[in-house]
Amino acid sequence: MNWRVEVAVQTPAHAALGDLLSYSGERTLLAGTLVRVPLGKREVLGVVWGSRPMAEEDAALEFKPLGTALDTLAPLGEAWRDLVAFAARYYQRSLGEIALAALPPQLRDLSGVQLARRLKRQGSAPVVDAGAAGPSAAAAATSDEQADALRRIDAEPGPFLLFGSTGSGKTEVYLQAVAALLARSPAAQALVMVPEINLTPQLEARFRARFEGRFGAGAVVSLHSGMTNPQRLASWLAAHAGTARIVLGTRMAVFASMPALALIVVDEEHDPSYKQQEGARYSARDLAVWRGRREGAKVILGSATPSLESWHQSRPPEGDDPGGRYLRLAMPSRIGAGALPAVRLVDMRLQPSKTVLSGVLLDAIGQRIARGEQSMVFLNRRGYAPVLACGDCGWKSECPHCSAFRVFHKIDRTLRCHHCGFTERVPRACPACGNPDIAPVGRGTERLEEHLGELFASVQRPDGSPVRIARIDADSTRKQGALESQLAAVHAGEVDVLVGTQMIAKGHDFRRITLVAAVNPDGALFSSDFRAPERLFSLLMQSAGRAGRDAAYLAAQGTTAEMWIQTQHTDHPLFIALRRHDYPAFAESELAQRRAAGMPPFAFQALLRADARTQEAAQAFLNAASAAADALEGAQQVARYPAVPLAIQRVANVERAQMLVESASRAALQRLLAQWQPVLHGLRRTPEGKGVIRWLVDVDPQQI
Repeated sequence: MNWRVEVAVQTPAHAALGDLLSYSGERTLLAGTLVRVPLGKREVLGVVWGSRPMAEEDAALEFKPLGTALDTLAPLGEAWRDLVAFAARYYQRSLGEIALAALPPQLRDLSGVQLARRLKRQGSAPVVDAGAAGPSAAAAATSDEQADALRRIDAEPGPFLLFGSTGSGKTEVYLQAVAALLARSPAAQALVMVPEINLTPQLEARFRARFEGRFGAGAVVSLHSGMTNPQRLASWLAAHAGTARIVLGTRMAVFASMPALALIVVDEEHDPSYKQQEGARYSARDLAVWRGRREGAKVILGSATPSLESWHQSRPPEGDDPGGRYLRLAMPSRIGAGALPAVRLVDMRLQPSKTVLSGVLLDAIGQRIARGEQSMVFLNRRGYAPVLACGDCGWKSECPHCSAFRVFHKIDRTLRCHHCGFTERVPRACPACGNPDIAPVGRGTERLEEHLGELFASVQRPDGSPVRIARIDADSTRKQGALESQLAAVHAGEVDVLVGTQMIAKGHDFRRITLVAAVNPDGALFSSDFRAPERLFSLLMQSAGRAGRDAAYLAAQGTTAEMWIQTQHTDHPLFIALRRHDYPAFAESELAQRRAAGMPPFAFQALLRADARTQEAAQAFLNAASAAADALEGAQQVARYPAVPLAIQRVANVERAQMLVESASRAALQRLLAQWQPVLHGLRRTPEGKGVIRWLVDVDPQQI
């Protein structure tokens, strides 16, 4: 008997081939089985979604035969397939695109024989019984707040929003919640997610220290894009087989195949890094909540500054309002740390023109150096200067391929575009007029590091040695192992002043830093992006949390922790709330404004984006799509705004435009988007689609 097998494959973008392709097979295959199938002139990996005997109506059709089934690997479970199907449906992508992107890249290239050999070599690490435990780090004593949070996590279904101040011991709650889960069930698995790769190693070290002695060396694995393909495959296979009890990872880990998943932790849940910005633009945080509900796993979202969506979802019942879907657990007190840093605002309107670092801030940093303490200076702009300019003719270092400036990097004397990557050596003279006196305009972390070095060149540390200044940003940490070595130097006290971007502002447990300074945060106060104030408050509060994390050290030094902010708007409500470390007040104020303006979380949005050879072609496609949507069912429930260029409208010689789509009903928005897909595919073949390179739908966009 021949079987018709439905397979999800990664079809070319906008091919409009449908979610599943049909092949003929000589035997039935379980849903979730990996198979190699022909697609055009290639053979690709696919996931079986279902199969049935060939019917009479199938006889007139020609089906390509299935290739090899990789049936030495256990099929991907129903819950995993449901997650993939939901993500594809909600984020308006093809089933195969989501399914294959969720698998480790090396798996796509292995034959059945190679996979079988790999599985045999990897073996199955037995779970080590607690009675045969080796040495492992002991759990820390819990505060009353931590104990109450753990009790409620154990007793109630969740999802939970763990709202804990910086240094309140959220990580210890995660560790003990995972330990309780693994102790109850011999097969249970936990997924712990962090927003960025650079936070994974230190979290991984804590989890390994706590659990490997009890459950064996393979009990904790990592999944993130910084790993090699063989490493990712090994971790994925261990999670899929159930031998890995704990998976630590970034947003991609939300799709890890974990057959016994019972707990999901999303640390720093507010972080925009959880939203994918290329390809399938999914939110790993939101998918984690959906996955927890589908698989009956408890979900803990943790943050000192929760996203306004999560804060709103965790509101308690009041009057006619039944409250949100999340249970809020508060931990306002710091564990083993001093009081939250005192926030000091420096009014830059009172400083001399072009002042970079005010005298009072420099004096405060100098006092810390004299006492052997560490300071951190935060500036969210890498490079030496954002632009190089000629004072005679007005030439600026524009990128020839983007509507943006190339950033001047002094260390390697290059002009580098941070959008398309185009790099050139710095010219000896102005390319337009020949003036040799071209100069940097503005300031990045590289220039700030140099400036601090000049200011403290004559200052000595308590032992008479010169002041040590270090920089951590995407440029200084490019080489393998650079970030780890630089962080180790900070922890060892080998750095007096640390300069960096947001890479250093969150998640790190710097015990000797007693002063944190934000140099130029005002740009986000008046941004066109309505989420900018929320992100700024979060970033500054997270930055402040790096200071004064060791109460014993503060007491020994006889000092207090401080957060300095240089601003021209000292009376702005955001800074007033920040001085009080009052996130609830800031959140309620922002939510009131969003409610009045009809913005998320009180409305639901999507962006339709088009990339084309010209801006006119991109906008013509979007306008035609908007006009075609008028005929769709329920279109009157969804507002469609005029097409506009993106803030940086040209990248790598491609013009970009977008159209905002918004509705008070999530269901109405989803219905329209689903009906719109075939219309958009059809538009590509009309005159309005000429010149359009690609289009995409971004559901719940984080950047507008």
